[in-house]
Amino acid sequence: MRALQLVADRKLEITDIPPPPPPAHGEVTVRIGAVALNHIDVWGWRGMAFAKRKLPLVVGAEASGTIDAVGPGVSGFVQGQLVAIYGAQTCGLCQHCREGRDNLCAHVGGVHGFHLDGFAQEKINLPARLLVPAPPGVDEIGAAVTPVTFGTVEHMLFDNARLQPGETILVHAGGSGIGSAAIQLAKRMGCTVITTVGSDAKIERAKALGADHVINYREDRFEGAVRKITKKRGVDVVFEHVGADTWAGSMLCLKRGGRLVTCGSTSGVSTNMNLMQLFQQQLRIIGSFGCRMENMANAMQKMAAGVVAPVVDTSVGFEDIDTALRRMESRDVFGKIILRVG
Repeated sequence: MRALQLVADRKLEITDIPPPPPPAHGEVTVRIGAVALNHIDVWGWRGMAFAKRKLPLVVGAEASGTIDAVGPGVSGFVQGQLVAIYGAQTCGLCQHCREGRDNLCAHVGGVHGFHLDGFAQEKINLPARLLVPAPPGVDEIGAAVTPVTFGTVEHMLFDNARLQPGETILVHAGGSGIGSAAIQLAKRMGCTVITTVGSDAKIERAKALGADHVINYREDRFEGAVRKITKKRGVDVVFEHVGADTWAGSMLCLKRGGRLVTCGSTSGVSTNMNLMQLFQQQLRIIGSFGCRMENMANAMQKMAAGVVAPVVDTSVGFEDIDTALRRMESRDVFGKIILRVG
């Protein structure tokens, strides 16, 4: 069967690999339909693995598919059922896993597509416990953008930042996959949403998603614009995932007692911080990684209800993966790039 494998840094090949064997106890075979690309795919393509991995490696960290076969000991899944796939190989046994805090697993085996073979292949065997059924009204693309994109944002905004109706939030990079999801989720709960984009062409698209104020960060210093918009009060929450380039400005945007929640560092992993600002303003900084499987289920329920919807930039085949990753690297996207598999 076809697969898309990373064979060297910045070198991907379409290859033929053996299909999976019949699913073992507790497993199902999933026929992959769509893979949603993320910056973690860009990092892996660049060679930024931060952990031991073996090449060639099948790429793709976020995906959906349909149940192709059900192994012994599995209930609740039937052939042809659409599912979203949790992207990390959790143990399912530790206290965190048992309590539903999947992204804090004490014995996680790695992230698919980054440390472990990913989902850019026609079929894969997976533990049934790592699959979340898609409700009626959610299609293949909606399920595909749930595990990383919408799930991550659900976890950041509601589990960690504890965003409340009526608050003001700054969402960085509103044209990114998670940025476009954060705008929708925050606005639908009654927040005032300020977002940044990298070009004037993205302004109206961000407003169409629900952003109240859109700042072109290439034209204006976003921290100055935010202070002006909020009449120097600042925002309650900053949704941060850019990293070093925006960190100091993000801290300046917070009101006293404000919360910064971060899940990414695409512009760099190290930065400086004003500690006096941190404690005098009583700011809270919250790290957030991945999501809980419950976040995935909640996100798909909101999609099914028409509260939020995936924002798709383009849909590509295996042969166009390099172009897609370069576009993501240059931030020349609005929403998600979907890799077609099935």
